[in-house]
Amino acid sequence: MTAHDTLTPGRPKEFYQSLPKVELHRHLEGSLRLETMVEVARQQGMRIQGTSQIRSLVQVNDGEPYNFRNFLSKFDTLRTFHQSPEIIGRFAREVVADAAADNVRYLELRFTPVALSAAQGFPLADVFDWVIENVETASQKNGIWTSLIVSLNRHESVKIAEQIAGLAVDRMGRGVAGLDLAGNESQFSALPFAGVIREAKQAGLHITIHAGEWGVAQNVSEAILHLSAERIGHGVRVMEDPAAVELSRVQGIPFCVCVTSNVQSGVAASLEDHPIRAMLEAGLNVTLNTDDPSICQICLSDEYRKFCEDLGFSLETLRERLLSAARAAFLPEPERQVLIKRLLEEFPV
Repeated sequence: MTAHDTLTPGRPKEFYQSLPKVELHRHLEGSLRLETMVEVARQQGMRIQGTSQIRSLVQVNDGEPYNFRNFLSKFDTLRTFHQSPEIIGRFAREVVADAAADNVRYLELRFTPVALSAAQGFPLADVFDWVIENVETASQKNGIWTSLIVSLNRHESVKIAEQIAGLAVDRMGRGVAGLDLAGNESQFSALPFAGVIREAKQAGLHITIHAGEWGVAQNVSEAILHLSAERIGHGVRVMEDPAAVELSRVQGIPFCVCVTSNVQSGVAASLEDHPIRAMLEAGLNVTLNTDDPSICQICLSDEYRKFCEDLGFSLETLRERLLSAARAAFLPEPERQVLIKRLLEEFPV
């Protein structure tokens, strides 16, 4: 089904909050509670303090330019908040709790070990374990199913990527399900990381690649053909290359689309100009995600609401996208089927 089929406009925000959800693309580092950052800054005597100053540095606000440089600059400040194991653990627990409060039934949470270790030079292995332990605790407490995806960055060395991928493989039985390649694709190629990613997949990790966000559409084809991508992060520029569209459609590659993030980072000129409609009309497998809820000042309910109320898609189409996300989850097949069954029981269509 597509836009406007059996559409009932004007549903309140509370309706979308009540819906069960699946999130495949959420970064821990971009999901921190503003009030917690303010508290941490005061406790740690950080140079930046005060709600308004911190908000301006870690969130996209009205009047700011919508471009990737401004968007990525937020992460430069966010890295400074990871001052202790206790703080990192608290952030991880709160991100999971916030997703559960938004009725996310299954969450794949990405984290970037290098970013979490940067402020104090923590050992990468320790950072892994702090995140894993606190996410597990919060998931059990809040009744949410959470898997972890470990992010590498294009602008960092292959040697660092090898180390991180090895740590991820060692922790596959402890909630780590996948490996991601992220960062500034407009200036850094993904190909140097092909060997690292291939070995990680052979060891059992699932693979998702940021591609076709700030970089060219051909990066999507590259991610599928040369980097073993099972899913594409964003991928909205795929529509600029018919060959990439056809490859993605034939292979049924899921796209983790983040509408608000794409607008705020300048990938899409506006909500109305976002290519999600064209992607669906081309038969691409689109899922809905937040990317960075705190930076973008949203939750997944907001993205569901924009999809229906602002972009005009029906509740049936939303349900299809939700089920597509569940089918694309990095889960063993029996667990995936349990998730799908639960969503079918809960979604009111």
